[in-house]
Amino acid sequence: MTQTSLPRVRMRLLATILTPVLVLVALLSWSLASPPGASPDDDFHLASIWCGDGIRAGLCESGVNADWRMVPQALRDSYCFAFNGDRSAACQTEAVSSASSVLAASSHGNWTGAYPPVFYSVMGVFASNNVTASIALMRAFNALLFVGLSMTLYLLLPRHRRSALVWGFAVTLVPLGMFLIPSTNPSSWAIISAGTLWIALLGYFESSGLRKLGLGSIAVIATLLGATARADAAIYAIVAIVAVVLIAAKRQKNFLLSMFLPVCLVLVSAFFFFAASQSSFAATGLPSGDKATSHLSWQFLAFTDFMNVPALWAGALGSGPLGWLDTNLPAIVGVIGIAVFCAVTFTGVRTLPVRKALGLAGILGALWLIPTYVLVQSKALVGVQVQPRYILPLMILLAGVALVQSNRGTLELRRGQTITIVGALTVANSVALHFNIRRYVTGTDFASLNLDAGVEWWWAIPLSPMTVWALGTLFFAAALVALSPAIWSARTSPPGLVPQALGDGGTVGLSRTTG
Repeated sequence: MTQTSLPRVRMRLLATILTPVLVLVALLSWSLASPPGASPDDDFHLASIWCGDGIRAGLCESGVNADWRMVPQALRDSYCFAFNGDRSAACQTEAVSSASSVLAASSHGNWTGAYPPVFYSVMGVFASNNVTASIALMRAFNALLFVGLSMTLYLLLPRHRRSALVWGFAVTLVPLGMFLIPSTNPSSWAIISAGTLWIALLGYFESSGLRKLGLGSIAVIATLLGATARADAAIYAIVAIVAVVLIAAKRQKNFLLSMFLPVCLVLVSAFFFFAASQSSFAATGLPSGDKATSHLSWQFLAFTDFMNVPALWAGALGSGPLGWLDTNLPAIVGVIGIAVFCAVTFTGVRTLPVRKALGLAGILGALWLIPTYVLVQSKALVGVQVQPRYILPLMILLAGVALVQSNRGTLELRRGQTITIVGALTVANSVALHFNIRRYVTGTDFASLNLDAGVEWWWAIPLSPMTVWALGTLFFAAALVALSPAIWSARTSPPGLVPQALGDGGTVGLSRTTG
């Protein structure tokens, strides 16, 4: 080993260790940016989690009949601020932040089998009579799950596929994904599944030996994460599998043998979809109860919803509110999110072979037609029932597949373009994080750049709101900087060299290019 290569190896090792830590801290900052009960529909999901492992004394007890359960009163108290942006989380009772044995009746939970049960069962492991501590652990677990699975996948993937994994996530997670991954909402697992399944399966088809085995195992885990969390995530898994098979298909015996895994994954996904009563919404629609649209013809609904479904895409990229749809973000967040998504994916389709085009067309069709169909069945217009978070997994899938390059190529941008993207995403993340913290510490009726001013609610931790915001901003930016060399163009380096972030074995270095 030469003297010049030794420092480079040390830098590679340092980057391998630091990058997942940077991402984890950024996600944990988001987990602290909202109080217990702040995830959308937490009235349903928290009760489902506490009853996720069956009847347990003090946590989930039998109610007056099979449709009712007795769960901690603190769960109901936790979302007292829902739908009222001016109300801070100070309305929470003391029972939310301390151990409490008081139970209350609830008829709103997954004991009726609406959702697949696995997410609630796993989260139920952390349930206790201290609601705040339990929810903090659940959020941290899901953040660790994302970092652990995506980092393991990154290290196993062939080098030329890594940029699609990194930037498929990077251009779609701010702000909605950053809010939902470290949360108690099943969409957390749906998002993780969407960004890891497709690329793990593609790497599986393109690899052999132990790497193929490892990538196949991650594809199985990713499929189970999505399909056992939400019924729609099971459908998205099937969409991802079909798209990858289209891209990777070869007239070779080895490929046909490799098809055994994706066929099994499709069957597993279909099983969990039909096992959950959520699947009935495909036939009956969601219960909207909106009399203003109940009389509208299906033709009118189909046309109107079809034309307006892209508003859901924009909402998934930052133009929509967070939490209980009561945390409005400034326009700059959505504008940056949409602009970066379009710019990077447009660059990705500079190479568009027929099979990649077919895969993208299928994903785009699902993005458009699935919400349109559900809305028509529900006799609802865009903005009611179907939320942006429901289709965020498909947005991640679309971005990732768009970034796949043929002939072992990788996405390449000029250094200036990369710096612009990193800077823009950092601003969007920082602004969204600031507004989200402000909404809960004081409510939106208080205005100040200093999040420590006028605090009405905060966690019982030594870190102040401003400190959490600063850490979330800095560590998110540092993570993007650490990963950005994956898309630097060869033209920004000496001839024949392409910077690689976390290269083979998860290292940072320069690889020789040919052709």
